[in-house]
Amino acid sequence: MLVPPLVADRDAPGFPPKPRGPPTSHSDIEESTLTPAAQEYSKSPRAAIFASVAGWSFDLFDLFLLLYVAGPVSKSIFPTSNPTLGIAAVFGSFAVTVIMRPVGAAVFGEVADRRGRKKAMVVVMGGVGLTTAAMGLVPSYAVVGVLAPVLFLTLRVAQGLFVGGVTATTHTLGTESIGPRRRGLMSGLIGAGGAGLGAALASVAYIAVSAVFPGPAFEEWGWRVLFFCGLAGALLSLFVSRKVDESPAWDGGEAGRAPEPVPFRALLRGTGKKVLALNIAVAAGGGAQYYLTSGFLPTLLSEIVPVGESLRGTILLVCSLAVVVAAIGAGELSERLGRRRTMLGFGLCNLVALPTVVWAITGAGGERGATVTVLCVIMVMLSNAAYAPLMIFLNERYPTELRARGTAVSWNMGFMLGGLTPTFVTLLSPDLAHVPSRLVFFLAGSSLVFVVALIAVPETRGSVSFGRRPERVGNRDGGTVDRV
Repeated sequence: MLVPPLVADRDAPGFPPKPRGPPTSHSDIEESTLTPAAQEYSKSPRAAIFASVAGWSFDLFDLFLLLYVAGPVSKSIFPTSNPTLGIAAVFGSFAVTVIMRPVGAAVFGEVADRRGRKKAMVVVMGGVGLTTAAMGLVPSYAVVGVLAPVLFLTLRVAQGLFVGGVTATTHTLGTESIGPRRRGLMSGLIGAGGAGLGAALASVAYIAVSAVFPGPAFEEWGWRVLFFCGLAGALLSLFVSRKVDESPAWDGGEAGRAPEPVPFRALLRGTGKKVLALNIAVAAGGGAQYYLTSGFLPTLLSEIVPVGESLRGTILLVCSLAVVVAAIGAGELSERLGRRRTMLGFGLCNLVALPTVVWAITGAGGERGATVTVLCVIMVMLSNAAYAPLMIFLNERYPTELRARGTAVSWNMGFMLGGLTPTFVTLLSPDLAHVPSRLVFFLAGSSLVFVVALIAVPETRGSVSFGRRPERVGNRDGGTVDRV
């Protein structure tokens, strides 16, 4: 089945200008010619879609586990007399993983661009699952002293490296394996919908484990069992290895013509560095909205607006499912309105809506369960819809030869910065009563960053074709256009 060629009416973002004369280095991305990869779909698109969504879901499932058990982990691994500092320490260990993600993005993005998306995905999914399960084996501070937080943080570092690689493989493999009409929907399904599915799985696991290990038993053993559930992510690597075909955009289809290698420095030279900076700014604004809403929600409902364990698990599960619906809808909307316009519209809405809703949640209190549930659903739907088209936006900013690295580094650098915001919220709060005001301030600021960055970037929908870099030619006005 043939993919219709796409024609861009402007300079395609993300591509350094063609070097004049014979190339003497790989500082710029050299021209490439049409390959059969640009005209073929994957032979196993359903397997690729399932693997991509599941991979992202298990990635977020593993990360959410720490947020769900912040209290027990702080008491067992990071004991302190101040509950705020204990939670801050847990979020600090979360931040360690987030900080390592860009490194993993660069390392495994290099593997994905040079060796293939599938091979890289098998490695990273196995790594994420094993490191997560190992966290459940870390002895408590009472048993081994300072070695407990050292071991825990070491595993968080290793997990961060593998998690960074998930971005380079799952979304790239998924969007390159289907036709252009569904790539916006796929972006929402994988990027934000996958997060919702991962959170939903974590909620189900949390409800089940807390029922088996109630009260003190959960504080002692239950939280460890939740980490062991991360092994399910490692099993996905076996499925990918046996059932998923390599991306046709990367391997060249039947002709077997993989893209020519492009060095990493192409991201940082020429127009590439400006593109990367804007990409990171957009991702940081979207990431902060996510971490301050969906990411902070378990702590918000347990420490700030305390609700019962059963109700808390139900709210988190309902919110996770709502995120999937919102993300898919926003991704599909980006196919109709464009990536930039869709994200900008939600960003402008969130400037006012998110701070208002969060303040209303904290004012409602834990006794008004139905009101809190509705407000939480509104909050997570708005925040996740805002960045649902972000992954396909980043994919479309880079050619096949650089797509895994460009997308993964942009996403992970941005989400690294956004992922630090919950830590600052807790550190800047003298006590738990001050958290809501700090949370509102950071939400407004992150939404503003998101909007300003989007104003500075062009629309990407339909600007490039997957599988090859466009041919740059002169136009009658003396400029250049990208012709596929």
